[in-house]
Amino acid sequence: MAVEPLSQKEIEDRLAELPGWSLDGDRLTRSYRLGSHFAATALVVHIARIQDELDHHSDLTLGYHTVSLAVQTHSAGGAVTEKDFELARRVEDIAPGHGTH
Repeated sequence: MAVEPLSQKEIEDRLAELPGWSLDGDRLTRSYRLGSHFAATALVVHIARIQDELDHHSDLTLGYHTVSLAVQTHSAGGAVTEKDFELARRVEDIAPGHGTH
């Protein structure tokens, strides 16, 4: 089943439900600042697990105290799709101090 790109309105509506996430060009992006490098590294491991479960992977960057994600659906021509928002919601749920725990 093909994954369809979302319209600008659909993207805006879904972003309203995900504070901290934004559209940067043709990608959903979010950065998290954590209390230590170890905490940031642990978050990367948890995100990698989610990405494997969903079989949908972001560009994931580990900084000293930060983790940044940028995601788009390559199989939909690099557009933003529901798959990207599913990944974003799952990451929000596990990010320390964010989401619903």
